[in-house]
Amino acid sequence: MSQPEIVQSVLGEEDVVTRVHLGGEDELFVTPTRTLVYRAEGLLSDESVDEFSHAAERLSVKEGRRKAKLSFDYGLDGSETFSMSSKRLDDALQPIVEGVLAAAGVTDEDGERVVQTFRFSELTFVVTDARVVRHIGSAVWDEDYESYRYADVTDLEFESGSVATTVVLTVDGRQERFKIPNEEARLVREKLARALCDYHGVGSLEEFRVQMEKARANDESADADRDNTDFGAGPDPLSANPGELSDEPANATRAEGDASAEPSQQTARKQSVEAPSATGAVAEAKQAAEAASTESSSGNVADAADLGFEGSGFESAADSESADAGAVDADYAELADEIESLREVVEAQSEQIRYQQELVEQLIEELRRGR
Repeated sequence: MSQPEIVQSVLGEEDVVTRVHLGGEDELFVTPTRTLVYRAEGLLSDESVDEFSHAAERLSVKEGRRKAKLSFDYGLDGSETFSMSSKRLDDALQPIVEGVLAAAGVTDEDGERVVQTFRFSELTFVVTDARVVRHIGSAVWDEDYESYRYADVTDLEFESGSVATTVVLTVDGRQERFKIPNEEARLVREKLARALCDYHGVGSLEEFRVQMEKARANDESADADRDNTDFGAGPDPLSANPGELSDEPANATRAEGDASAEPSQQTARKQSVEAPSATGAVAEAKQAAEAASTESSSGNVADAADLGFEGSGFESAADSESADAGAVDADYAELADEIESLREVVEAQSEQIRYQQELVEQLIEELRRGR
């Protein structure tokens, strides 16, 4: 797809990494070093191109229900902002983050790519094909970040919780933990595990752990070979007659049989004391149960005798209840029809209001930008 002439003149020889449709004829072009926002001819102005360098100290996103704003902070050189539809934010943000990380030297310049960018409240979690970049704060990225190379990772685990899942990275013998929402846990697991396994040339986390275990065993074997130095025969150790050594202390006089018999005798005495008590309790419980059964039977007979209802009364009451239920069902069906009609009217009016609001917002945005 060809680019507008005004965009080609600004690009020069630089290649476009990503192209995002912003609505209408407006587009966003991301190169390795900058982001270009193209605005087509509108109601109030001609076409234009705004340029945003990726050499920013801070990248922030403010997302609303319909619009999102991206801000590049250049320190002493000030900041620049542009807006776009919230629906297009994720498509545009990933290549922009990739360019900003490359410009800041966080990622290598020789082809390292961003696999996925995740934003969870104040946690930004970026998975590349060579490392994980984590940033905590209101900004998507600034100079206060942490990076973990896959070359230093020896294990990856996911601990599920009721609300969040904890990602556990073992890096250089220490564990790095951070929580992600459960609804995003599956996608994070797939992207991060796949990137880590691809980097190490294995097909699954199980194979990755086996590979790490073999590497650990080889390192331990090499260390043992280096430490296994023969200094020759040394002096004989002190010896003792094995027959003179005993695990039994000198004052142990009670035999093993006596020790095992004593607990059995105590148990027998305890059972003989408790048996009469248990028998008496069983007898009392049996008498109480028989008395309760007698009273329940007599009470039920008396209650049944005092009812005195005729069958015809019950039949007429059932007919009345059936008629009332039929009337309620008819009223409910009529009310449901009215609600459905009202819902259709409200949806049609809402669609018209939404269209008018978009038109007003477009005019306001063009007025703001002098278009």
